[in-house]
Amino acid sequence: EVQLVQSGGGLVQPGGSLRLSCAASGFTFGSYDMSWVRQAPGKGPEWVSNINSGGGSTYYADSVKGRFTISRDNAKNTLYLQMNSLKPEDTAVYYCARIVNDDYDYWGQGTQVTVSS
Repeated sequence: EVQLVQSGGGLVQPGGSLRLSCAASGFTFGSYDMSWVRQAPGKGPEWVSNINSGGGSTYYADSVKGRFTISRDNAKNTLYLQMNSLKPEDTAVYYCARIVNDDYDYWGQGTQVTVSS
């Protein structure tokens, strides 16, 4: 059974940092591109970042470029999102997702990130 189990997140002040983790199981993690997607209250899903299967190529939305870093440890079957210089507009539920044929087929359970003073 494919599982993506997220951890991290929480409440942080503007300018602070958080790291999200996404532990994968039930499939060969190192063979798949992965993604982070977020959804703010009252808004639709917003793509945040992608990383290729080997970890050598990363892509970011303009809204997070230079502040967020996606990475992965294929030996630990874990995806990460390091978020620095957080802003109130980064408040959202964040999801990790597996990419297959330019679409998402499995999602993590989501984790709340709240940026507020």
